[in-house]
Amino acid sequence: MSSSTSQTIRTRFAPSPTGYLHLGGARTALFSWAFARHHNGVFVLRIEDTDIERSTPEAVQAILNGMDWLGMQPDEGPFYQMERVELYRDVIERMLSEGHAYYCYSSPEEVNAMREKARLAGLKPRYDGTWRPEPGKTLPPVPQDRKPVVRFKTPQDGATSWNDLVKGPISIDNSELDDLVIARADGTPTYNFCVVVDDWDMQITHVIRGDDHINNTPRQINILRALGGTLPQYGHVPMILGPDGEKLSKRHGAVSVMQYDDDGYLPEAMVNYLARLGWSHGNDEVFSREQFIEWFDTRNLSKSAAQWDPKKLNWVNAHYIRESSNQRLAEKVAPRIVKLDGNPEAVDLEAVMGLLKERAETLNQLAEEAMLFCGPYIPADAELKQEHLTPEALTVLADFAGQAETLPEWTIPALSDLIKTVLKQHNLKMPKLGIPLRVAVTGRKQTPAVDAVLSLLGRETVLKRLAATLGNR
Repeated sequence: MSSSTSQTIRTRFAPSPTGYLHLGGARTALFSWAFARHHNGVFVLRIEDTDIERSTPEAVQAILNGMDWLGMQPDEGPFYQMERVELYRDVIERMLSEGHAYYCYSSPEEVNAMREKARLAGLKPRYDGTWRPEPGKTLPPVPQDRKPVVRFKTPQDGATSWNDLVKGPISIDNSELDDLVIARADGTPTYNFCVVVDDWDMQITHVIRGDDHINNTPRQINILRALGGTLPQYGHVPMILGPDGEKLSKRHGAVSVMQYDDDGYLPEAMVNYLARLGWSHGNDEVFSREQFIEWFDTRNLSKSAAQWDPKKLNWVNAHYIRESSNQRLAEKVAPRIVKLDGNPEAVDLEAVMGLLKERAETLNQLAEEAMLFCGPYIPADAELKQEHLTPEALTVLADFAGQAETLPEWTIPALSDLIKTVLKQHNLKMPKLGIPLRVAVTGRKQTPAVDAVLSLLGRETVLKRLAATLGNR
């Protein structure tokens, strides 16, 4: 469909609140959101909470938090199916009166027996239509002690077909489908029925979802046709596989989207990375949210499964960290430093971010590296001291400390010049001063540029630590 259509595009994301918002769900939401945004349409959020036993308020909140973090605010909703039960019941009554549905009194045990009988006969396990009304058919006596379910009267002839936005033409024989339960014995409507009524009532034009829903689609199309509704266009996106090629598991990736926030990923990096899992725009790997919306087209959705690659995610996240302002990084990293028992106010944190961000892959990594400036000073261990704080090195450090004490200004250029001067005076290469300086002042052999580290730690701290090192000769 082109963006010149006069019809308002309406998409929806409809998660079940039986757990957190995981990567597969987030990607489905992202594609639906981007399609609506690309066409200046409407993106609807609908919480499918009819599974009363498994749905929880915590899961609902986790979904809302995940959507908010990723910046996918809906234009309408969230709507909750359990607040729409009267609508579903009215539609069921209408379908019963029009002959599109019927009461079924078969017990669960009887239905299981029907399915087992079909299986043993080499047929597809299914309900056998005992209570399906047909012209000239005599139905069994109604049991007095049993509440019925309501079943949809599925067409028995022909096929249900649609041109899938991702997979192309799909056709399933109606003979493969049994009569779906659309209301349980307690009157609660079922998932496949509520989905159809909601899509119909909310005038959804495009349904983009995981390909695990393909088997639901012919059932939903048949119900929608019985209601006289206009069919949306369906697009079924292949699943996401783990790095090992197997279905994504909790061990690698199938965790709450908010876990990635906890782990130090930026939301724009997650949006960028998720977008590339099953969609492409040429060879572009990094793009802004605005570019993604501008470029998004269902024709560029992949027909094959995408593979989760943690290294690629880290690469994308590192890009966005480098592109972020030092101020923004400082704001995001400060609470993480506090969690590490550091003091983010002990130093110019924005300057620290500027020093560290070129090599960091996550915000948590930034926080850990920032502890060099925000955490307690831990002197070098005996092995490091023995290797690098030799009598010759201590002599050079003493000379450096003496000249540093009278340095007119404590800046990176001034410290860089001082280091060069001391090296020249002693006829040494940089490692002969740089490493002993790092070991003495930070307790570490490796740090970012030593002049920048000294500048950020401040004259008083540096001279105090050098004095302690030299005093222990």
